[in-house]
Amino acid sequence: MDLQLNGKVAIVLAASKGLGKAIATALAAEGAQVVISSRSKEQLDLAAKEIELQTGAIVTSVPADVSNPADVEKLIADTAERFGRIDILINNTGGPPFDLFENFDDTHWEKAFNDILLAFARNSRLVLPHMRKAGSGRIINIISGSVKSVLQNSVLSTAMRMGVVGMAKMMADELGPDNITVNNVAPGLILTDRIKHTLPKGVDTDEAIKEKAKAIPLRRIGKPEEFAAMVAFLASEQAAYITGTTISVDGGASRSIL
Repeated sequence: MDLQLNGKVAIVLAASKGLGKAIATALAAEGAQVVISSRSKEQLDLAAKEIELQTGAIVTSVPADVSNPADVEKLIADTAERFGRIDILINNTGGPPFDLFENFDDTHWEKAFNDILLAFARNSRLVLPHMRKAGSGRIINIISGSVKSVLQNSVLSTAMRMGVVGMAKMMADELGPDNITVNNVAPGLILTDRIKHTLPKGVDTDEAIKEKAKAIPLRRIGKPEEFAAMVAFLASEQAAYITGTTISVDGGASRSIL
């Protein structure tokens, strides 16, 4: 299937590794002009080279801290100036720490808010003029399976990402007339570095993953490229009639009916 992404300009945040990198790779392979960003310039430049080798595409890397308004404003302004348009925004960020509710103070809550909900809102607001100018757009938020099913000790992540779900629904309603779609993609157990933070402490990682896989209908954990394929589809012309949704990529692990 041709996703018709040739010539589209995509910004992928937190793209130096993990799901962000996999998404950037999928979009680049489909012909999009991809700008990747994260805090670490060294890791970001390495990721850009790896994506270029894998896809043959040219990838632009721009270091930025999504919790810093000035960084994000410059990232988006520079991208629009360089390419003349912005069509796709992938809101993505590393998750907050896992722990019991009672162990988080105001500082933890404020950081989680700034890094996730506020950052996603700011990023989206800043790209809107460029998407309206282009005549359409795709805003895709990478959230967490915890919005569909309880994930132990994930209170910070769950609270903020549930906020993103509500925000995306409102944005989809407001931005539909501009042909801008807004969707969320919720990963289940995907083979990334963050997996270890969801596993029981003091247990062998491989054994813990095998144990968790028993509760997944497909009896395995997912691959980053499998998750990225869904994001690439939502960024495509074929997904033009999908908006305001939250889609799980979890091998059927969620037991939620809706």
